[in-house]
Amino acid sequence: MRFLLLVLAGLALVPISAVAAEPHSGVHPEARPFEQEADASALIDAALARAQLAEKRVIVVMGANWCHDSRGLAGWFAQPRFAAMLEPRYEIVYVDVGFKDRNIDIARRFGIQAIKGTPTVLVLSPQGVLLNRKSAPKWRNAASRTEEDIFAYFDQFSPEL
Repeated sequence: MRFLLLVLAGLALVPISAVAAEPHSGVHPEARPFEQEADASALIDAALARAQLAEKRVIVVMGANWCHDSRGLAGWFAQPRFAAMLEPRYEIVYVDVGFKDRNIDIARRFGIQAIKGTPTVLVLSPQGVLLNRKSAPKWRNAASRTEEDIFAYFDQFSPEL
């Protein structure tokens, strides 16, 4: 126990800049758009209504602000390059799932029975049909994916059969 205290005390003496100077291999922007108090059903209904009028699809990002991968994907979506590609094609809704225990009714509404990881990304037709059932739960590594991989998925999206 005494050794652990000495190690922790020694770490406290390391300048913050020395720790932050180490490069991070998975550099990506981050955002925190997941609102715990938001009415997710109303947000999705409004997005679907706008999507029908504009002939767009809807992306529902089911994640949380505590989740590194959720923040990473949202961060990419906020970048100008992504925004220029996404805005004319998609309505985007961020749904807070807490610790995979909040807004699960939203996932079930579109045929996903449980949130296995965050984020879970639903791509919906303007009529609310889930178009990516197979790949929806596979975004829990979003922060590790390359910018190009994420961009290509949404830029060249085609419904899964």
